Amino acid sequence: MGHLLGAEKISLSYPARTIFDEVTLGINDGDRIGVVGRNGDGKSTLLTILSGVLDPDSGKVTARNGLRVGMLGQSESIDPTLSVKDAIVGDSSEYEWASKGGVREILSGLIPPSRWDQKVGDLSGGESRRVALAALLVGEWDVLFLDEPTNHLDLESVTWLADHIKNRWPRNVGGFVIVTHDRWLLDEVCLTTWEVHDSIVEPFDGGYASYVLARVERDRQASVIENKRQNLMRKELAWLRRGAPARTSKPKFRIEAANVLIAQEPPVRNSVELSAMAVSRLGREVIELDDVSFSYGQRKIIDQLTWKVGPGDRIGILGSNGVGKSTLLSILTGDLKPTSGDVKMGSTVRIGRLDQKILQSDQVKGKRLHEVVARYKTTDNSGGRELSVSQLLERIGFDSYSMATFVDDFSGGQRRRLQLLLTLLGEPNVLVLDEPTNDMDVDMLAAIEDLLDTWPGTLFVVSHDRYLIERVTDMQYGLINGQFVHLVRGVDQFLELLGDRNSDIGTIDEQSTKPKNNDLREDRKAKKEAAREISNLEKKMKRLSQEIKVLVDKMAAHDFGDYRGLAELDAKMKAASAQLGEAEEAWLNLSMLDEDA
Repeated sequence: MGHLLGAEKISLSYPARTIFDEVTLGINDGDRIGVVGRNGDGKSTLLTILSGVLDPDSGKVTARNGLRVGMLGQSESIDPTLSVKDAIVGDSSEYEWASKGGVREILSGLIPPSRWDQKVGDLSGGESRRVALAALLVGEWDVLFLDEPTNHLDLESVTWLADHIKNRWPRNVGGFVIVTHDRWLLDEVCLTTWEVHDSIVEPFDGGYASYVLARVERDRQASVIENKRQNLMRKELAWLRRGAPARTSKPKFRIEAANVLIAQEPPVRNSVELSAMAVSRLGREVIELDDVSFSYGQRKIIDQLTWKVGPGDRIGILGSNGVGKSTLLSILTGDLKPTSGDVKMGSTVRIGRLDQKILQSDQVKGKRLHEVVARYKTTDNSGGRELSVSQLLERIGFDSYSMATFVDDFSGGQRRRLQLLLTLLGEPNVLVLDEPTNDMDVDMLAAIEDLLDTWPGTLFVVSHDRYLIERVTDMQYGLINGQFVHLVRGVDQFLELLGDRNSDIGTIDEQSTKPKNNDLREDRKAKKEAAREISNLEKKMKRLSQEIKVLVDKMAAHDFGDYRGLAELDAKMKAASAQLGEAEEAWLNLSMLDEDA
């Protein structure tokens, strides 16, 4: 495995703080690295240093001769006078770029044909971001740095990007480093995770799931001050371990370690208790849509939708960019009248909505945080427990020092958190969240999810963050070609339907999304075979564990002067340990499949 690029004792400081203190790390052929950490701890700065855009105060970055490095920053600027085509493939002839399968695949995955001849200056921010990403990916690079590439990408495009990254290079060739808050993507494409914190970069083997386990273990051994974060990440690990196989298809963590850590951890939500609370606060009637349609001119967004939303329903809404998800939310909340049909709302409904617009300065201009929240006292929106404003502030990452800070000086992530706080302090019983994860780091996302786990009301979430949708909602629906489809199998089914969008989506209804009898028989057969294999693996693991114990005892009692004999015992123990590791990983995959039966 060849060395590509490395940093040796790099340090960087600003007047008020140290970002990196003598950090040493390297990137080799085959490395697939995800970078996590709190906002402001230096994730983007690390990428700019490694890519050569920024020089450290001390230390050095070295690269292999002739190394080709590509970098996508968070604020890439493209000449607004260029057409989309020229911005991506330059002045090369159509024959040159069209003959390359990789270029065609990138264009079809990111750029709609209708945008090909448009000027970059006429595109939205999200469309410009796609152009910048496509322009980078069509190049040939040995090392690729991606800083929040999923910003403004819909779920379909994020899935495409994951497949593209995994297939971009042959095994053990080239490398990439990605900063993203999309935890599903981290788990899908990364083999190593770097956590940036406290002026260091700490490496962990595996993707996000493995990082969560390692961090729980690290926090378990830390001081009492870290107990809160430990419990939160343990809860996250419990959900990962108990969740669908698709979320942990490549687990890197050990079964026994994971099971010990989560043995006493309850499910992330008590659905029965929350539903009872929701009924007491909302009654039986929440929102009902009767034959609702909505159009913009000739373009139909929603077509004859009949839908009844109950108390305590936790609903995720999926759809590609521009299909009308936010429009549907506006109809549900009464902010927008349908073109036809009726919307009925229960008499006790109080709606709180977090939309995509970031908190504007004129709403909080010249005010410190404590002044903005001063008029609020307590809220009971946490599973029947009354929380003070200060407790809510702490749960979503505002410490005592933040209270005296002017909101004008807040970062985008801090403003987003404050928006959510103000929404919750309004004590709604129906909560509508439109892309709530924008500008938040993975730690804060886990904290927000923990808060939502105890929220006793009806919840709507629109997000391209697959992890969030699967984590906080219990049922998912897709908006596809004007049809509102119940996704019995969740995100995977949504992606399948998008792949078949050229077929007659309009004929799909809830009944047709249920598994056929043949599918159920095949599923039961697969579960039965999995159960039998699990039993065989458990016997194998028990045998190998006993074998390893015997070998350890033999090595302890062996003559240390007999180097050859010790080497043979050591080789046998390593071989048995490797077999045990393979059996454990197979057991974990199959046991999660069996739990979903």
